[in-house]
Amino acid sequence: MKSPASLFLGSIILAGACSTAQEKPNIILIMADDMGWGDTGYNGNDIILTPHLDQMADDGVRFDRFYSASAVSSPTRASVLTGRNPFRTGVFTANQGILRPEEVTIPELLKEEGYETGHFGKWHLGTLTYSERDANRGKPGNTKEYNPPALHGFDVAFSTESKVPTWDPMKKRKGGGKRSGNYLLPEEEFEHYGTYYWDIDGNKITDNLEGDDSRVIMDRVLPFIDKSVENKNPFFAVVWFHTPHKPYIAGPEYHEIYKEHSLDVINYAGSITAMDKQIGRLREFLKEKGADENTMIWFCSDNGPENRTPGSTAGLRDRKRSLHEGGIRVPGVMVWPAKIKEPFVSESPAFTSDYLPTIAEVLNIDDSLITNELDGTSLLPVLSGEKNDRASYMGFSIGNQLVWMNSQQKLYSSGPELEIFDIQNDREEKNNIIDGNPDLKKEMIEALEDWQESCKKSFDGEEYGTKSVEKLNQRWRSIKIEDE
Repeated sequence: MKSPASLFLGSIILAGACSTAQEKPNIILIMADDMGWGDTGYNGNDIILTPHLDQMADDGVRFDRFYSASAVSSPTRASVLTGRNPFRTGVFTANQGILRPEEVTIPELLKEEGYETGHFGKWHLGTLTYSERDANRGKPGNTKEYNPPALHGFDVAFSTESKVPTWDPMKKRKGGGKRSGNYLLPEEEFEHYGTYYWDIDGNKITDNLEGDDSRVIMDRVLPFIDKSVENKNPFFAVVWFHTPHKPYIAGPEYHEIYKEHSLDVINYAGSITAMDKQIGRLREFLKEKGADENTMIWFCSDNGPENRTPGSTAGLRDRKRSLHEGGIRVPGVMVWPAKIKEPFVSESPAFTSDYLPTIAEVLNIDDSLITNELDGTSLLPVLSGEKNDRASYMGFSIGNQLVWMNSQQKLYSSGPELEIFDIQNDREEKNNIIDGNPDLKKEMIEALEDWQESCKKSFDGEEYGTKSVEKLNQRWRSIKIEDE
């Protein structure tokens, strides 16, 4: 049922390109890393302080059923930029595949609309160097996975290939092993973490890398925005924080805030509150520059919380790497003051593949420019209050798991395990209704198999050839649906 606020929004028109560059909305896509659905105050967490995310939820649209397109990092990030399921594009799991150069991305589309484009934070869609050892995959001579943001429409970058500590991001305790939360270790007991920040030209960045990593990232975002505003150009900023991915570490002020809790909770909660502070800093900066009204800011996480961390799913089943709700249902909020005049809660399922088609409809981008098949759908009807359900299905895939889901039903397949849930009324996935619904079971399995075949054709190069497939020597990962 639509909330009164969403019905009120039905009178707001949210579509249509604007006539001048200044009238086009600025767009910021923020993403946390391994943050659970229950890790925000607005979703009921009574320990972790997230006042600025809570304010976003109070000011704009709170998506109670927002999903990452995968249960791990790299695939979700690919979906954000392409509007496609990563199952199509060979980004099957973390640290595997690349964002193929043939994919049409949001920044490529927006550059044609006069936008300045920037990427800040975790990239995780390929390596950023082939001349030295860096992060998970960067190494001398590894050119096949070299795939920086510059190849995908970004003008500016301050990016890492993968994870870094959330405090003093360049430091690791000597002697191996994972760095503890004891940030007071003497300076000489640290060595370089092994993951670097790189700019758009492939230069290693060495200055202003101490303290809170979220602040380090935001220190690069704000000058990018400032320059765009000064140039009177619309801007597109992708801000992918590392928080609260391991190793999560909080600075002194956050240890003080959470001192009544265990060290693990102090560092986990503290790193999130530090990130939240930077989101508030961003919104305040936009106000100072007079750019807040016509800027849409989206926030989500790339997947659910890591195992054996204080991360919360608020009762949702399973965690990161699982396609049950706890692994893919994530915090999701959006503000756009110029258009969203009254806040509301959306119960319509939405996911990260919806970003591109939504942005394309906002700007009236010609369909002919989006040459690859999309899995996402525009959320403008939801944002305008015209609907609060999802007619189209969302497909998910990782490992041996498959999911096919719409507003009401969710089919979950994992080897011999085949379940259907009334997900609208059973968010914790406790009641498997498959036995009593043979027609629904048949219909959903057939649709899921058709979607898999469609994804295979995309992966094999039906839309843009086989150059990337051959370069990476990838093989299709077909997942058999068991039906015992």
